Amino acid sequence: MRHPQASTTPDEALMVELRELKDRTGLSLAALAARTPYSKSAWHRYLSGGTPPPRPAVEALCRLAGADPEAVLALWEAAGTPAPETAPQAAPETAPEEPGPRRRLRRLGPRLPRRLPSWLPLSVLVLFGTATAVAAAAVALSDRPGATPAAQTLPGVPRCHGRSCQGELPDPSLCARDARTTTMVTGPAYTVRLRWSPACGTAWSQVRVRSPKAREVSVRAGQNVLSAGYPADDSTGDSSPMLSVSSPRGVEACAEVAGQLACTGLDVEPGAQG
Repeated sequence: MRHPQASTTPDEALMVELRELKDRTGLSLAALAARTPYSKSAWHRYLSGGTPPPRPAVEALCRLAGADPEAVLALWEAAGTPAPETAPQAAPETAPEEPGPRRRLRRLGPRLPRRLPSWLPLSVLVLFGTATAVAAAAVALSDRPGATPAAQTLPGVPRCHGRSCQGELPDPSLCARDARTTTMVTGPAYTVRLRWSPACGTAWSQVRVRSPKAREVSVRAGQNVLSAGYPADDSTGDSSPMLSVSSPRGVEACAEVAGQLACTGLDVEPGAQG
């Protein structure tokens, strides 16, 4: 990787490195869009510095270029947006960033006024006091190390549903948590599965290879096709981007491994095979 000069800002250094990786792949913006979950216009913004790229996009470009992602991700982290020097007293909730585990604090009860009107009846004052005590006890219990599983289920909730999942990958979106294999095809070198998530309303293709091989994984419903490519040295990439569908019926999952194409799906019932 080229080391930028000391006067180069982290944003510029990352943009230059991403352009070099793109040139190394020999792929056009349209080809990048076909092999990743990101559109041609999104790649143009990432490579021109118009929009900071998400971490999965940087990792996908490193895979296609055969580059070590650690050094590039170090530039990506250095180019992160700094926190503002002064924060407002009541900051609104912000939309979640790129998929990844994070804690979100929620208010467990209504905020009480600093000073209650003197004309409130005694019964109302008692109800206010009871609600405050219950909310305080709930906060204390949720912060204990031995908290019950019910207080720790929020991280398992999918981060998207339906059309908002279109083009996303199943693992970062947590849609793989409840996924079912509706149909599969098995060959000597690999197995292709059509996966379906009822919670997210999405379907995707998954391939498992028995030895390291380059692979192209795609999913199709009518004219809607999404695909992702993985090099032979990538041992983790196995899924296509997700399609937003109401049912796995009519969806086809395919994988091309070492020049051999295998497909499964289309007219299947949404049964569970695990």
